[in-house]
Amino acid sequence: MPIDNYIFLSLALFCIGIAGVLTRRNAIIIFMCIELMLNAVNLLLIAFSKMHHATAGAVNPDAGINGQIFVFFIMVVAAAEVSVGLAIIAMMYRNTHSVDINFLNRLKH
Repeated sequence: MPIDNYIFLSLALFCIGIAGVLTRRNAIIIFMCIELMLNAVNLLLIAFSKMHHATAGAVNPDAGINGQIFVFFIMVVAAAEVSVGLAIIAMMYRNTHSVDINFLNRLKH
């Protein structure tokens, strides 16, 4: 599969994530859109890692593994983000009985 298809798919996923973050008011959907954007970046890193491994695999057998290592660390950070983010959303729902982010502006005063 050519790299152009991976780039197009990753760009489409990232744009869907940005549109969801900018247009939605529900904290859980915004959180899911942020995770979608992280997965789009992971897909692009893996695609470029695969491309680099295909071109430099004969010279250096470890070439192209760096992108996969970055993806692993991004997934670890995303798992920590999910646990902290869902805890914050659960506490927000427990206190306000809503996950609407516009309601948080009223809590300032």
